[in-house]
Amino acid sequence: MAERTDSKTGDALDTAKMVLAVSLLISGVAGFYYFSEKLLVYRVLGILGVSAMALAAVLSTAMGRNLQSFLQESRIEVRKMIWPTKQETMQATMIVVALVFLMGITLWLLDMFLFWGIGKLTGVGS
Repeated sequence: MAERTDSKTGDALDTAKMVLAVSLLISGVAGFYYFSEKLLVYRVLGILGVSAMALAAVLSTAMGRNLQSFLQESRIEVRKMIWPTKQETMQATMIVVALVFLMGITLWLLDMFLFWGIGKLTGVGS
């Protein structure tokens, strides 16, 4: 029973942190436009600071920790990938370009043939 209570308290705290983050972002954007007579650099620094505080609030929630874990695992998986060499990339690109060109010609010829055939059937165009 104690775990459920702690879970609900944690959920409520996470929800409050999310509401705080959204409120910070909204107030940051509103402040950016409210202080329009100030220099742009100050307004941009202000909105960046408020965004950093909102991000910190989000990352302190369970969902934020899950996101951090996912991003770390993604970086590990990307490091495991074997990327193609420059030669392999160029060969694959040339094959794609050649196939697109061939399909373009094939579709153009098909279009011309169908246009000619429909013209003969309907008597439109000569």
